This record gives sequence, structure tokens and C-alpha cells, in this order.
Amino acid sequence: MNGTKHGDPETQRKIANRLRRARGQLDAVIAAVEEEASCRDVVQQLSAVSKALDRAGFLIVSTALRECLEAPEGEAELDTAELEKLFLSLA
Repeated sequence: MNGTKHGDPETQRKIANRLRRARGQLDAVIAAVEEEASCRDVVQQLSAVSKALDRAGFLIVSTALRECLEAPEGEAELDTAELEKLFLSLA
């Protein structure tokens, strides 16, 4: 998000962990496709990747929303319309 930090170090750690989990799950999807695994297995693993990415995205947006609400008037990096657009892009 334009170089901003995503909350405190604990929140950053959570976001990075969710993204690492998604990367691991995506590697499993690629391996399943290359090994010609069943359609069911591939789709289940792909669903897990999608959910992990969604959770990371929602955490990033919710952190930005919290920072926006806590910022002094006019100092927030993102305005309400931009935050809404980001949120809806994940829905």
C-alpha cells in the first residue's frame, strides 16, 4: 500500500505469515498439477490459496482502515473512498 507500514510489528508478522502460507499452498497446487493429481485435490488446494490470500488482504485493508481512523484530520494516506474500493476488490 504505497510503502506504508501495515500496523505494528505483530500485524506485519501476521500478514507475512499468511502470505508465506499462501505461497506454500500455491507451490502444492503447482506440484499437484504437474503430478496430474485429481481435479478434486487441485481445486481444494487452490481454494486454500485463495482463502489465505483473501485473509491477508482483509488484514491489510482493516489495518489501513484502523490507521485512517486514528490519523489526525487530513493526514490519512487513504481516504474512505479508497479504503472502500480496496475492501470491495477483495469481496
